[in-house]
Amino acid sequence: MTEHKQRGFLARIWFGFWDSINWVRRAVFNLLFLALVYFVLVLLFAGDGLEPIRNKTTLVLQPQGFVVEQYTGSPFERAYNELTGNNRPETRQRDLIRAVELAKDDQQITQMLIDVRQLWSVGQANLQELQVAINDFKTTGKPVYALGAFMDQDRYFLASLADEVWLEPDGLVWLDGFALYRNYYQEGLDKLAVDINLFRVGEYKSAVEPYVRNDMSPADKEAKRYLLDGLWQQYLETVAQNRGLPVDVLERSINAYAEQIQSHQGDTSQVAMDMGLVDALKTRPEVRAELARFGTSDGSDSFRQINFMNYLQHHPNSGSTKGKIGIVLAEGEIVTGHAEPGLAGSSSISALLRKAATDDDIKAVVLRVDSPGGDAFASEIIRQEVMNLKEAGKPVLVSMGNLAASGGYWISMGADEVWSNEATITGSIGIFGIVPTFQDSLAKLGIYTDGVGTTDVAGAFRPDRALSDEAKQIIQSIIEDGYRDFLELVAEYRDMSTTAVDGVAQGRVWSGQQALDRDLVDQLGGLQSVIKAAAIRADLDDDYQVEWVEQNMSAWESLIVGWSARLLSTLDVDPNTLLKRSQLPLPQQLETRLRQQLEPLLRQYERPGILAHCLCLSPQ
Repeated sequence: MTEHKQRGFLARIWFGFWDSINWVRRAVFNLLFLALVYFVLVLLFAGDGLEPIRNKTTLVLQPQGFVVEQYTGSPFERAYNELTGNNRPETRQRDLIRAVELAKDDQQITQMLIDVRQLWSVGQANLQELQVAINDFKTTGKPVYALGAFMDQDRYFLASLADEVWLEPDGLVWLDGFALYRNYYQEGLDKLAVDINLFRVGEYKSAVEPYVRNDMSPADKEAKRYLLDGLWQQYLETVAQNRGLPVDVLERSINAYAEQIQSHQGDTSQVAMDMGLVDALKTRPEVRAELARFGTSDGSDSFRQINFMNYLQHHPNSGSTKGKIGIVLAEGEIVTGHAEPGLAGSSSISALLRKAATDDDIKAVVLRVDSPGGDAFASEIIRQEVMNLKEAGKPVLVSMGNLAASGGYWISMGADEVWSNEATITGSIGIFGIVPTFQDSLAKLGIYTDGVGTTDVAGAFRPDRALSDEAKQIIQSIIEDGYRDFLELVAEYRDMSTTAVDGVAQGRVWSGQQALDRDLVDQLGGLQSVIKAAAIRADLDDDYQVEWVEQNMSAWESLIVGWSARLLSTLDVDPNTLLKRSQLPLPQQLETRLRQQLEPLLRQYERPGILAHCLCLSPQ
């Protein structure tokens, strides 16, 4: 008698069910194995999939979303979100500039189209660096055109760099100047009975004014007005020069915009024409026909084109016989510990600086700073790693981007050279601390705090107790000591007296040009100029390769992303069509802006410390 015949009825049902599960399991794993083999074969035999660039091709410079120094989030997270169409629309500044630089000497590229319709935001310092690259491209005689629909000041600045600016017939150019406005919460906090204990050094250190005032202080108004006037003048001069207009004529036209709109019966596109801001009003078919004069793709009314990101895939980085210039990016708020790109974590940035220090191929380092500052202790940790790089015998130069203020300025001290863009917002040399307590808020609810401690300061920093005089004295002393350290640090590395530094410090914010006039930076120039200066210091001349020292995906993460990308390509799925390209709704914009303002203070409350932070809102 067989084993199955010896089993009972229920046992035979159970073992039959179990055998079925095993069969399904083997089938599933076999299918997965076959899929894996398929992906490997695709990787081995599919090739790069790039079609050669043909003659008379137009390079399309079409930034998507926010122009940033680096993508937000970890490399794997970013790659996964991009494949699934869930990424935050971002364009790296370096990619835009490199594409323009390569296209300059590419005989297959005969013209360039700057399409600003998908651009959301870009800093003025980034725009000025793009201007250098585009102006260099124009020296070849290749025409540059720009197309827009609704053009705010960021979009229009970029469009104005073209030889001709085209506006869609129902479009608008909106230039209204720069402004810095924010909400003030004192009365609201008083109604909530929140006790704001503020400690700061610096007459102009206004980051925390909204929590102790209902309006902007006279000192802050004076400083912000001076800053904005300088930045606005730079903007007007650049646009006027690009458009061949006198600066005063352009400024008068902007100030009289309401009158012009009324006289043109609300026709915004015609107003832009009459102001000299655009050269022609063109529909999209007319744009395609105009650009097709330099070559068509298939005999239709379209034109042969390549997007700048696709164009870069045809031009991998070339090697160098002498060495590399390493670029380490400190972008975002400076925080302690590890942080993903988008925040400048002290451990994260320090690790990248140490990586550059131990890489024998990297002969010099450029620290690119685009940060409002943050935690003072974290800033000092990063600065010490900069000093370690110098001690390793490698030149270190700082390139300031849109923002390098407070802690962002702190980490720049000690570099061999500090470069700033004219439109960089920098300075804000000052320290503050803020400790909100809620004992009165709780008392309104009938909740009280009482107890005993072994010393006068035991339990003194509980948020449900009022700060004692001893606790306030301790914090204020620490803040004042931090400010003295900041002054002495700047005085040492800027070859100034502490009195002279204090005269331009006090938390005041300057533009790059204003900072140069006050000896707070060494040179004016963009990232490319700083890279060349670093190469000269390292005796590399023009024979060097630029390497961005940043977080990379692991081999396994790269394999997963590569397989996924190949699969989408094989299935002819374009993940970009899944990308939402409409701007954030207004409530979400407001929420994001408020969160950006409050986040440094919330971090301070979660982990007590000293902030060297500038709540420098971008001019709007």
